Amino acid sequence: MLKLLGGLCVLLSGVLACRNHLGERRRRRETLTDFLTALRRMGETVRAARTPLPILLASLASDCGPDGEVFFKSAAGAARSGEPLPEIWRTLAEELPLSEKDRSVIAELGGDLQGDEEQVCRAVSLAVLRLSESAGEAERRRPEEEKRAAALWLSAAALLVILLI
Repeated sequence: MLKLLGGLCVLLSGVLACRNHLGERRRRRETLTDFLTALRRMGETVRAARTPLPILLASLASDCGPDGEVFFKSAAGAARSGEPLPEIWRTLAEELPLSEKDRSVIAELGGDLQGDEEQVCRAVSLAVLRLSESAGEAERRRPEEEKRAAALWLSAAALLVILLI
């Protein structure tokens, strides 16, 4: 009976680990989607309204999920206080729950936010294009990766149960 209970606990922990893994992947997708939406809006606002950057960043934060909100609020605060935005932007980008490639795209964008309107719009458009490609590729691979993750976690749990018995 004790071995059965132990085996059940190991299997449940495998299911929970799989669920956590898939939740983290979902968080990455949602963060990437938030950034795509925010950067598209940023490009449109810079082009049409010419809103000052601290105000624009603060308004972008209100429409994002938790990771995007922290990023844009921190960037807006740094821009208001006169800190060098490219350095702060790069530091904040490194903390995002995204792939290394996506973080580098966002980090590179920070250096281009201090130019004229045309340069900012061009940099934002390039970042949106690169992030869109990354999101599309991740979406195409998603079903296969979810199956692989589930198989890995559940197989590992099953192997542990077999070893325990």
